[in-house]
Amino acid sequence: MKAQKDRPNARFHGRVEGADRPCDHPGCPEPGEFRAPPPEGTGPHDGPPRFRWFCLDHVRAFNAGYNFFDGMTADEIHDAQRPLAGWERETRAFSRARSGDQGPRWSDFTDPLDAIAARYARTAPRADGRALSPEDRRHLDTLGLSYDADRGALRKRYSELVRRYHPDRNGGDRTHEAALGKVIVAYQQLRRARAFA
Repeated sequence: MKAQKDRPNARFHGRVEGADRPCDHPGCPEPGEFRAPPPEGTGPHDGPPRFRWFCLDHVRAFNAGYNFFDGMTADEIHDAQRPLAGWERETRAFSRARSGDQGPRWSDFTDPLDAIAARYARTAPRADGRALSPEDRRHLDTLGLSYDADRGALRKRYSELVRRYHPDRNGGDRTHEAALGKVIVAYQQLRRARAFA
């Protein structure tokens, strides 16, 4: 017989658990764990799109009634379905050589899967340009290192902290075992992080 899973609803793709946002459907007290496209007419803004968040039942209802082609004419639908749709448009130059050219804005791009915004919301660059995730930053804080530390500084600090907290170096005193465990976990994660590759 198959064992019961601890989290039976974790199988739904796209669920974002642990968020403290309510369902955007009026009067629904359930947590909003599923993202839906923003409503029309939210106004222009320079940044990632503001999504709506629904509970499982209301995102199912939203998806059942969603129609990408709603409001399009037959010719517009035909053009959108062609295999080369969008490839014939002339692209603008991204050079800033012309005076007054501010470069592209967030609103110039379509990011339906949140691929760009999600990446930059979770990472921040170091002085060397390599990205650090919030988890990497938390581990660096545990080790007491700056966010621009290199691999050599990481190894040196790890050695110092292991010597400081290890019971063999403290006459068998085990009061620092929890701190030692955190240091080991932080080092193991950081040495495999992209920023320290």
